[in-house]
Amino acid sequence: MAEFDVLVPVEGIGRISGDIEKRVALHRLWLEPNPQQTLARLAPDIKAIIATSHKAVVDGALMSRLPNLQIVVSYGVGYDHIDAAWAAERGIIVTHTPGVLDEEVADTAMALTLAAVRQLPQAERYLREGRWLDAPYPLTASLRGRTMGILGLGRIGKAIARRAAAFGLDIVYHGRRQQKDAPFLYYPTLIGMARACDILMIVAPGGADTRHIVDRAVIDAVGPDGIVVNIARGSLVDQQALIAALREGRLLAAGLDVFEDEPNVPSELIALDNAVLLPHVGSASRHTRQAMADLMIANLDSWLDGKGPLTPVPETPWRKA
Repeated sequence: MAEFDVLVPVEGIGRISGDIEKRVALHRLWLEPNPQQTLARLAPDIKAIIATSHKAVVDGALMSRLPNLQIVVSYGVGYDHIDAAWAAERGIIVTHTPGVLDEEVADTAMALTLAAVRQLPQAERYLREGRWLDAPYPLTASLRGRTMGILGLGRIGKAIARRAAAFGLDIVYHGRRQQKDAPFLYYPTLIGMARACDILMIVAPGGADTRHIVDRAVIDAVGPDGIVVNIARGSLVDQQALIAALREGRLLAAGLDVFEDEPNVPSELIALDNAVLLPHVGSASRHTRQAMADLMIANLDSWLDGKGPLTPVPETPWRKA
């Protein structure tokens, strides 16, 4: 077959899985001494982009420079770093890696919830600092009698709901539309759900439409005994409003795996003892990250074989010619 040139804009996953380099020519742009000059030279030949990280911004400005681009394969379920609408208008397919990371992220979500409610990281520090020798650790809040409100009842949201129900939590949810087969109470507005729950679990997609959807009003509606957990995208939460609520006691605690300007986390957030913070590790097990890499490359393999993408995003469904 003729050489198939693939652009890899940024370094992301440690290893691109499988034997894909036997089938295509990978151009790792970040290794080039002059990336822009290299891109200009390669642009007419590039037929695919591998976005190995959410830092690989694949917008209209980049795609418009690649006249023969056919497909963008992305690593991860979220794809707000890719302008899928722009791609759809021009017949470019975008794929992501749903399904293979749902259970891992749901585990992390529940771990963050438990850690935030029961102050488990704080209690461990208390022991390590030798303070248990002087007095028992103070009593904490509990999961008992709580309601979890899930913002975004997709695949990951449902996996979290199953775990939360096993812990005895009541479940309610909010999303763009009611799901007729979901056995949970639906709230048509986020503020309405926030008033009805005391654990707000954020699992919705990122992007312009959801930026700061969890603002001061929503946080205040969750209340001073409430917990906010975010394992989706940092952009969904007004970070400064969250910091203020935690500092002023208008919110009990937060568990965060994602932030607005990763990997930069504000010092005032780090200083808060009622915030449990993780460095975006929701899916970061060797098993799951390998499965994500395998699915990403399987999408490209399937495309090369003329079978179409395996997991296209909704904006670019596969319609075989």
